[in-house]
Parts: sequence; structure tokens; C-alpha cells
Amino acid sequence: MSVRIGPYTLANNVFVAPMAGVTDRPFRQLCKALGAGYAVSEMVTSRKDLWDSLKTSRRANHAGEPGPISVQIAGTDAPMMAEAAVYNIERGAQIIDINMGCPAKKVCNKWAGSALMQNEPLAVEIAAAVVAAAAPHGVPVTLKMRTGWSDDHKNAVQLARQFEQAGIQMLTVHGRTREQGYRGLAEYDTIRAVKHAVSVPVVANGDITSPAKARDVLAFTGADAVMVGRAAQGRPWIFREIVHFLQTGELLAPPLVAELRRHLLEHLQDHYALYGESTGVRSARKHIAWYVRDLPGGDAFRREMNVIDNSAAQWQAVADYLLALGQQMDRLPGMAPAPEASGSAMAQATTMSDDFV
Repeated sequence: MSVRIGPYTLANNVFVAPMAGVTDRPFRQLCKALGAGYAVSEMVTSRKDLWDSLKTSRRANHAGEPGPISVQIAGTDAPMMAEAAVYNIERGAQIIDINMGCPAKKVCNKWAGSALMQNEPLAVEIAAAVVAAAAPHGVPVTLKMRTGWSDDHKNAVQLARQFEQAGIQMLTVHGRTREQGYRGLAEYDTIRAVKHAVSVPVVANGDITSPAKARDVLAFTGADAVMVGRAAQGRPWIFREIVHFLQTGELLAPPLVAELRRHLLEHLQDHYALYGESTGVRSARKHIAWYVRDLPGGDAFRREMNVIDNSAAQWQAVADYLLALGQQMDRLPGMAPAPEASGSAMAQATTMSDDFV
């Protein structure tokens, strides 16, 4: 199924979720190369005093990234959010995404992210202001939210209708409340209700951990696309696995170890180039740990990684580990398919919490 956002027709309907500290440019490029039809940046603050910070400049770096370039912005003031939209458009953003889904306390304590769902007039005011600011540039605006603030305050459906009226062109719904954080199970009844309530594309997010799960969530919710978060950490080929399964009903074989080696080593080089030596080595450790967590000797290798403090040694250690692994096995271990699920049972069919944002 193709999905359109404004003038852009996306490659497919399997997206990578924006995750703070994860979906930087190197990771987004890798996910797109391995089948993701769309990727949204880490969230960029609407605070003008932080735009020149190193963190924001890295998050706003889209050099060489295939389009459309989508940048997520976060904040609580409508004029500031409008200004942030224009700032990012001038730096290459082709789509602006509004963050009303992040449950992190450091975000919600400032009444940003999913906390905005408690103040519906302000949430709608922000959406309308960003749409108005982006319109002269021909840039569409999307929005990511949760099912509500708490089980007693699930207002995604009524907000979705207001966001559509304000000009939002795609809605992503994470199937948890802010109160849940990433605990418990994602539920999809609310996402299905949102899809029935609006005419813009709706993306289902939360606990999409396998090709079969993606199929079942799409069938149950009627959503136009799925968004994958944590399941892509250390397994970015999940996107091509899902796309292939949705198109053919068949599961792809796991990647060759040699392919993983090539992708991971290229990812590390891009990562070091973006972050520099010291920060690059430290921040690469989590990616390496995700890749090797289920591989033979992975725990011991992860501990080894934590004491390496220069990029050349880190890169070479990864190269050597995967070369040795490739001599033991041709392909990576396969992943067991998710259990079949349908109807309201979808609310219980989950094995892993999903994205950060």
C-alpha cells in the first residue's frame, strides 16, 4: 500500500519511529537502505536558544539522506513551534512532524510531548500554528500522539478529528497512554477508532516486532502504515522482512553474517563521522550491543566494547568478531514469528514495548 504525505508518495507503508538518541542520520539512512519506506528524525527542540547547540545541529543534519526529509519538533508554545518549523524547513526539512507522543518525564514535566494531550485547546493551537507556518513553503505537517494521557483520559479520537481540521496530513498513534510509558501492552482498538474517525493516513505504532504482527495490526486497525521502534534496534533489516511478508506472505531468510558485518561497519564509520571520536565511540556502544545481544559470545563481546575508548580499535574489534562469527555460521539466527492474533485479541498480542518518541 502506498502512502502519500502532501506531494510525497512514500516507498512503502513500513516506517521507522523517531527515537531520541537512536534515529540519527546514520541510523535513518541504514533503515531506509534496508527497506524502511519513511523515517522521522529525533525530535528537535522549539527553544531558539538551543538551536546552535551541538546536539541540535547533529539532529538537524540531513546531509546525503534520501528524501523526503522529515523533522520532528517538540514544544509547548504555538509561536515558538511555528518558528521552529520554519527554521528546520530552511535547513532542508520537507515534512514537519509534531511530537505529542513522547512520555519522557523531562519532556512531559515541561508540558511538551504527550503532556499536551491534557490541554486540547493548546494542542490544536500548536498544530494549526505549525501548519500555517509550513504552508507557504509547501511543506506538509504530520503529528504523532498517544491514545491519551491515562486510561481515564483517552482522547485520541476527538483530538484526531481536530488535528485533521487544523490541516495535519498524517497521524501516527502509539497504542499506549502517557501514564503507561512503555509498560504493559499496546492496544489497537483506539488506533482503529482513530482510523475510522479521520480521512488522512493513520499509522499504527507500538509493539510491531515481527512481519506477522505488522500484518495483524494493519488488518485489525485498518491503518495505512505501521511504525517500528525498538524492534529495529540491532535489527534494521526488519523493515525489508515486513515489506516482503506483506507483499508475498513469505518470510525472508535471516541476513548473512557477512551482510551484517558490512552494514554494521559502514554504520560505525558514518556514526564516527557525525559525532567525532570521543562521543562517537561512547554512543556507538549501544548500537553494537543491540546487534550482538543474541549472537554467540555477544555478552562477552559487549563487555569488551565498554572498555575500548578509540574508534579505530572499536571498529576493528567489531570487524574481527563478525569475521570469526561468519566462520561459524553463514546466517544470523532466525526470529520466531509472532503469535497469530485477530479482533480485540490484538490488544494482548505483544512481546516488546516500542519506540521512545
